[in-house]
Amino acid sequence: MLKAACALPPRLSRLLFGKPPTIDGQELACDVHAMLRLARMSGTDSFTNGLPPEEARAFSRLGAAAGEWHPKIPMARVEAIQIPSPEGSIGARFYLPNGLPGGTAPPLLVYFHGGGFVIGDLDTHDGVCRFIAAAAGLAVLSVDYRLAPEHQFPAGIDDAWTAFTWALASAAELGVDPARIAVGGDSAGGNLAANVCLRGKAEDGPTPAMQLLIYPVADSAEEPRSRQLFSQNFLLTKTDIDRFEHFYIGPGDDIDDPRISILKAADLSGLPPAYVTTAGFDPLRDEGEAYAIRMRAAGTKVALRRHPELIHGFANQTAFSRSSRAAMLELAGALRMGLASAEPAPAPAVAL
Repeated sequence: MLKAACALPPRLSRLLFGKPPTIDGQELACDVHAMLRLARMSGTDSFTNGLPPEEARAFSRLGAAAGEWHPKIPMARVEAIQIPSPEGSIGARFYLPNGLPGGTAPPLLVYFHGGGFVIGDLDTHDGVCRFIAAAAGLAVLSVDYRLAPEHQFPAGIDDAWTAFTWALASAAELGVDPARIAVGGDSAGGNLAANVCLRGKAEDGPTPAMQLLIYPVADSAEEPRSRQLFSQNFLLTKTDIDRFEHFYIGPGDDIDDPRISILKAADLSGLPPAYVTTAGFDPLRDEGEAYAIRMRAAGTKVALRRHPELIHGFANQTAFSRSSRAAMLELAGALRMGLASAEPAPAPAVAL
């Protein structure tokens, strides 16, 4: 029903579901509006529905399964991996797409899933990673970092750094190009990807070849205008955000810490090139764009792309939303260009 509703022509969609809302000079995409209407009919009005963490995680897995690709986007190789760390091992999943040209090691994207540092896992973002791997023609390493409230700040950040440095050291074992390893993530995962880049610079350590920030969490210290404009009715709600921050940030932590609020980082120069994408109807829109603009002002190469008709979570909606699929294909093209080798290889055949 979801896929059928989202596939309706705009005129018919408006007749059935009403005119999409217009806020801040932006009109919501018809297919996304249909999805939101169906979600409300099914009793879903946010990412967590006010549930405690364990139940919210199960709820998010159900939601992700409902919007999955059927059948799954095929891969040449999908492998479970355990990354050693000082706190034990970190689960991960390696994806290698079909159709890659032989003779050249592909680039790698180390990916951190979204979920407010509280929900989300390898399975909720399996479709996201398959889509990016196939569309961008690269390998993906999805990281199952520790979640709050069991593991509060900065546990996820430490795991993200460990995963990135392990990927660099294990490039030969993975069969990827060590000079073309990027980091990326959506929402909380975008925050973790940015933290990897900031830490590499601060410690004069290794840095990624590129950073991919999909509607990143960038400023928990302030309340940007978009957090007020889109505080409800667009899946990610103010209540969700407040609960996520409550679980993630401990009572003794400083909310102005630039690892929590990356927009507070004093110096954003010298960071890896970035592709930052945001959604028009997203509470996190303004802070993600502010971070991109500050990086650009500091001399970092940044491509900033707002999709004014979309909502938070569009990375997970490619299987049923043509608008979200178009945005993610654009993102994949940016990744392909950003991580191109000196002699670009032909694009692999992919049907999405």
